[in-house]
Amino acid sequence: MSEDRQIKPHSRQTGSVLGLAHSLYRHRQLIYTLARKDILGRYKGALMGISWTLITPIFTLIIYTFIFSEIFKIRWHESAGSSSKLEFALIIFAGMIVFTFFSEIINRSTTIISSNVNYVKKVIFPLEILPAVLLLEAGFYAFISLVTLLLLIFITNVGTVNNIYFVPIIFAPFAFLCLGLSFFLASISVYMRDINQAIGSITTILMFLSPIFFPLSAVPEAFQHLIKLNPLTYVIENIRDILFFDFTLDMPEFLTYCLFSLLVLIFGYYFFQKTRDGFSDVL
Repeated sequence: MSEDRQIKPHSRQTGSVLGLAHSLYRHRQLIYTLARKDILGRYKGALMGISWTLITPIFTLIIYTFIFSEIFKIRWHESAGSSSKLEFALIIFAGMIVFTFFSEIINRSTTIISSNVNYVKKVIFPLEILPAVLLLEAGFYAFISLVTLLLLIFITNVGTVNNIYFVPIIFAPFAFLCLGLSFFLASISVYMRDINQAIGSITTILMFLSPIFFPLSAVPEAFQHLIKLNPLTYVIENIRDILFFDFTLDMPEFLTYCLFSLLVLIFGYYFFQKTRDGFSDVL
């Protein structure tokens, strides 16, 4: 995101979500341009090019599946036939799509400001679009992985796509939550550089505390409420149910998650706006 371009002057947006929505809409073309530049730039010069967006998660999927289903002999169901191994692999893939989307945004948020000092020095540049660029990039990779998963479901006849329209409904509040965390981390990491060092370990811990390699029902009841505090749990469980099991939208639970995500977004953006004036001094 080092592109130097002329930005039209704009008034400083308030810390409200409406102000954020207005800014993102106004600069939508710039967001798209920066995201596209980063996506293409990541694989520039690579022999396999953008196909690495498919190769990497599939390779990771194979490794995790081998470790958990062959070495630890974990099965999603008690039956241990070959079909259960295939189902296990696809179920893990679904959970990894959610986690990868989350970790891509969270891990890069801590350097999004410090790696774009030239934008910070430009008074007229809308810094609030940088986390949105991360969101769009991560969304692109998640979409590619989801399409791959749906193709595998269609080819192998494991799972179902009947309720696929629920996926964006469940994913939308999760995206808001990630955006709110991105705003907060992007801002606080400017003043506390240790955040950048710690966030990798935190996301790894969250991965193993998320029901990616196991169903929530497999966790002892006394500890299930702790796993549910993980913001990834709700999304992973519901996406998995949509694609592989019976799914019914629990409206009270969904609305609670939406409210929580909105509050995180409001707080994250408000914190970002309140602290952004000091970025140039620190950097």
